[in-house]
Amino acid sequence: MTALTDRMTAALKEYRAWQEPLLTDLHRHPELSMREERTRRIIAAQLAEFGYEVQQIGGGVVGVLSRGEGPTVLLRADMDGLPVQEASGLPYASVHSQQDADGTLQPTMHACGHDFHMVAALGAARLLAEHRGDWSGTFIALFQPGEETAAGAAAMVADGLIDKIPTPDAYLGQHVLTSPAAGKVAVAPGPVLSSSVSMRVRVHGAGSHGSMPHLGVDPVVLAAAIVTRIQTLVAREIAPGDFGVVTVGALHAGTSANIIPDQAELALNFRAYSEEILDHLVEGVQRMVRAECEAARSPKEPEFELFNRYPVTDNDPQLAAQVREAFIAQFGPERVEHMDPVTASEDFSTIPDAFGVPYCYWGFGGYAQGREAAPNHSPLWAPDLQPSLSTGTEAAASAAFALLGRG
Repeated sequence: MTALTDRMTAALKEYRAWQEPLLTDLHRHPELSMREERTRRIIAAQLAEFGYEVQQIGGGVVGVLSRGEGPTVLLRADMDGLPVQEASGLPYASVHSQQDADGTLQPTMHACGHDFHMVAALGAARLLAEHRGDWSGTFIALFQPGEETAAGAAAMVADGLIDKIPTPDAYLGQHVLTSPAAGKVAVAPGPVLSSSVSMRVRVHGAGSHGSMPHLGVDPVVLAAAIVTRIQTLVAREIAPGDFGVVTVGALHAGTSANIIPDQAELALNFRAYSEEILDHLVEGVQRMVRAECEAARSPKEPEFELFNRYPVTDNDPQLAAQVREAFIAQFGPERVEHMDPVTASEDFSTIPDAFGVPYCYWGFGGYAQGREAAPNHSPLWAPDLQPSLSTGTEAAASAAFALLGRG
């Protein structure tokens, strides 16, 4: 497997002069899912400057660069930030707030590393554009909105992405993570990110005075019984070797200590490495909720709403092996690790599944060995700027270059 040429590797070191200021600017000005307007303008202008044919599709940006016959390789980066108040202490911490879908002004933060993903992808895009004589085929740089709400990939597909760009032979993506250590990359075949779905459950009671519980049906007690009961789903219905998580992230009921309310609402999240297990967990919760409602004499049927469903990210074995070989050729085996499955979820696979093409998703390190790492989505999230950014750029460029034809 061919590594980047010496000239290309040398050029990447010079890219720090423009990449680091761009990353700090994007980090200061994160934008919420499906509202990435400033971010989209910056990326589109950069790609056009590099010589790409640029389209804006479904809230995202796509740049296409063709160099004759050969494979078509697509590299994807996500763009959105999160409604998190930054507490990282970084000198380039977020200074931006933005209205959410409900019109509420929210503090925003790149608390998941999408700023690293964008700038690394732009670095790879520029490198391939400036060294287009070294490869043949078509390279596509795709910048996706709305990953954090599972809306962006679907929006791009709905806006005709499949018909507007060449069909890729390989779909690539990466994520800055707390493991491996900064300066290293990790890749593996098979499931590397879990499938996920969230659920709202509303159960009904009959309101009463707090001193007269026998005259009502208490939805607080009902909700508490549900929370306890559903813990048995993973413990007693999922095989010990399989992965599944059911989390009750919110429970709301009542307004006063001496009033029994007439309803309670729970918010749940499910995770699994297979769609079958995920569906079993969802159906199991619905079954248990209905049973507890009947036992409690609930006057109405419970209500269920599913939202934010993410597919499992299941790397194609052959493509993952090719990417791993490319990383070993570029970085050396000491900087390439096996990627253990991550329990977080992504809509990364939505687009390659719509195309019907193989994909590979890998991680690169964000924290120096021995440094205490704040997790993704934490207000303390603060990956080391370097060597994380350079490693992410080099990984993206070397994986794409290895899969393209030779010029």
